[in-house]
Amino acid sequence: MTAVLTLGILGAALGLGLAFAADLLAVERDPRIEGVEELLPGINCGACGYPGCDAFAEGIIEGEVEHLADCKPSTKKNYNAILQYLKDHPNKDGSIINVKI
Repeated sequence: MTAVLTLGILGAALGLGLAFAADLLAVERDPRIEGVEELLPGINCGACGYPGCDAFAEGIIEGEVEHLADCKPSTKKNYNAILQYLKDHPNKDGSIINVKI
């Protein structure tokens, strides 16, 4: 009985510690990354030089990507949709991410 009680208390304490750590150490991510990623083809081919569409979308948002055409499987329709999304969702300072087709 003592072992069960000890393990129960230990499990509860560790669970609370993990819950606290998850809130304290949470990484905030720019929600625009998911918005841009949804407009990409989503095949994660790596033809753009990034390991997948998520990394390419992050590169767009961070201003690392200069040309959307680096995404080979995408179409002009996708590029225009991404450009419109970036115009509709500017940076916190109001500037628009400068990326070309």
